[in-house]
Amino acid sequence: MDIFPLLLRIAAVLLVVSGIAGMVLPALPGILLVFAGLFIAAWADGFAYVGSGTIIVLGILTILGYAFDFLAGAFGAKAFGAGRPAFFGATAGTIVGLFFGLPGIIFGPFVGAFAAELFIRRTIGAASLAGFGAWIGMVAGIAGKIAVAAAMIGVFVFRRFF
Repeated sequence: MDIFPLLLRIAAVLLVVSGIAGMVLPALPGILLVFAGLFIAAWADGFAYVGSGTIIVLGILTILGYAFDFLAGAFGAKAFGAGRPAFFGATAGTIVGLFFGLPGIIFGPFVGAFAAELFIRRTIGAASLAGFGAWIGMVAGIAGKIAVAAAMIGVFVFRRFF
């Protein structure tokens, strides 16, 4: 019995699970890990079931997932009047929020965008709206990444088993 395909499958599962966790943990490149896991799973079968065409589709979905995540955050913040500092503040708030567990992940983007907007001498009301917009954008980005990852896994499973 050749152990290499088994090791590849284990690595693939670990990457996909890590990628799913990365959908909500900004420190992990979620979509990319899901793609890597699916690619390795296809490799474990010698690309017999999931070929180059499917791999290309998964790669395109990976790029779309990143684009959607970025654009959702930017549009969410912009829709509520946030400026560029709010976007960077929300990113910093997300990173700092990681150290405070789930509440930090949930409230970090809002606090970061709020602080950044307040720092550039905006009113508390405007800064609150900017923070809320950044938070809405983050939630939309996470939802989009989860949807894209589900589509990627669905495409892979369909090609592999049907």
